[in-house]
Amino acid sequence: MDETASIVRLYAVTDGRTRARHTLSLHTVLGPGRRSPRGLSEESSRIVDLCRQRQCPLAEVAGTLGLHVTSVTVLVSDLIDAGALTVPVPDAPGAGSEVQKLHALSAGLKRKWPNSSAKAG
Repeated sequence: MDETASIVRLYAVTDGRTRARHTLSLHTVLGPGRRSPRGLSEESSRIVDLCRQRQCPLAEVAGTLGLHVTSVTVLVSDLIDAGALTVPVPDAPGAGSEVQKLHALSAGLKRKWPNSSAKAG
C-alpha cells in the first residue's frame, strides 16, 4: 500500500475528522475501558488491544501501530466516548502530572455531558 492510499484510508476511518473531541497530548496515558464496543474498525480494535495489554501514552500507541498521531487522537477520543478506553488518574500523589489528571477529569465530564461546552469568561 502506498502512502497516499494509507492517508486516504485513515481519512475514511476518522470520517474525515481531523480534530478530537477530547484534549489529548502525546503524553496522555491510555488504559482499558469498561466496555467492549462491537463493530470497531481494524485500527480502533488494535488501539484497544494494545491498551488492554498495558497502559501506554498516546504517542506510543501511534508509533507502535504505525499510524499518524492526529488520526490516532481522533480514534482514541471516540474510544473514550464509547467507554472502550480511559485516561486513568494516578492513585498516589505525585505519581502523575496535574495535566494528566485534568485530561482524565475532562474526559469523564465529556462522557457524562457530551452535548455541553464550557464558555470562558
